[in-house]
Amino acid sequence: MFNLLKSWLKNSLMTILLLTIFLGMTTAGWTPSSNAALPAGNAITDGKALLRYALPINNKPVRELQASLEDISNQLRANRRWGAISKDVSKASRILDKPSQILTSVPEERQPQAEAWINELKSGVGTLQELTKVKDKEQILQERAKLLNLVTQLEESMVKEFPFEVPAQYSNLPQLKGRATVEIKTNKGDLTVVVDGYSAPVTAGNFVDLVQRGFYNGLEFTRSEESYFLQTGDPPGKEQGFIDPTTGKYRAIPLEVLVEGDKQPTYGITLEEAGRYIDMPVLPFSAFGALVQARPESEVNGGSSQIFFFLFEPELTPAGRNLLDGRYAVFGYLTEGKEVLDKLKAGDKIESATVVQGIENLVEPQAA
Repeated sequence: MFNLLKSWLKNSLMTILLLTIFLGMTTAGWTPSSNAALPAGNAITDGKALLRYALPINNKPVRELQASLEDISNQLRANRRWGAISKDVSKASRILDKPSQILTSVPEERQPQAEAWINELKSGVGTLQELTKVKDKEQILQERAKLLNLVTQLEESMVKEFPFEVPAQYSNLPQLKGRATVEIKTNKGDLTVVVDGYSAPVTAGNFVDLVQRGFYNGLEFTRSEESYFLQTGDPPGKEQGFIDPTTGKYRAIPLEVLVEGDKQPTYGITLEEAGRYIDMPVLPFSAFGALVQARPESEVNGGSSQIFFFLFEPELTPAGRNLLDGRYAVFGYLTEGKEVLDKLKAGDKIESATVVQGIENLVEPQAA
């Protein structure tokens, strides 16, 4: 009973702290009050896994393969449930024994490469089976990570086209019609983020465009709260966002949130304001290193260049829903550099930010 009470108090205090911190921020901060419920459930706290699930594909076998491999780490954390791990590995093996069911979703011209990945996965799953027999935890985790990287490539090969039309009113803004990888060099080490244009094309497009312009090079992290957030993107001078040299005006970015089951994002309104209190974004706040578009508290479409990393540790994140989900746009996740992000504070500096993959997916804005 004491442990249950302790857990309840911890979660309640975290909720109060969240409300206190975010309600108390200035217009450079992020969030209004929340009456959102926090339903129970097991939130996915791995940014790479969330990116995989966010891909616009529909192939049940590959999703089951992904889920089986991802579940291995859950079982290892839960007192090393070797029987459950063995079942996960066996299920992955059975799925890979029927490659045609996976290949049916891959365009014909990409199938030779997809077949090669499937063969690598078969070999790797065989290795996992042997490692499970000897209960080698560290080697299992390493092999699992390699296999999930192959699954990512396999799933990405299934995407045939961009899944929806962005509203014409945002054609004057850069858009990312796919994904891009950005490397951020800081004075304390390097970060790698993947931004997801499939779920947030305008928000991700704005960020990638600014990275290409060198906008973030030399900027400081201006605000930080340990285990909560780390903010940057405030340019020198009086301006709080990006002034487009083409128009001479502040580039404002609309709130953009894709909800699970929807065909395209919701624009210009929070999910709470839309009455969608329990609907979940495809890109939630549940992962350490979620990359988020900042905005003035009172201006839902007032975001520009300022962004923040969400720094909740998974065990502190409300399972299944966070107070910020649907109020601010997550548009990517940290994929490398957790230890570095942990060390960064206000006053630290971005030395450079570079798009290292996916720049071909950036669509330049059209004339208004």
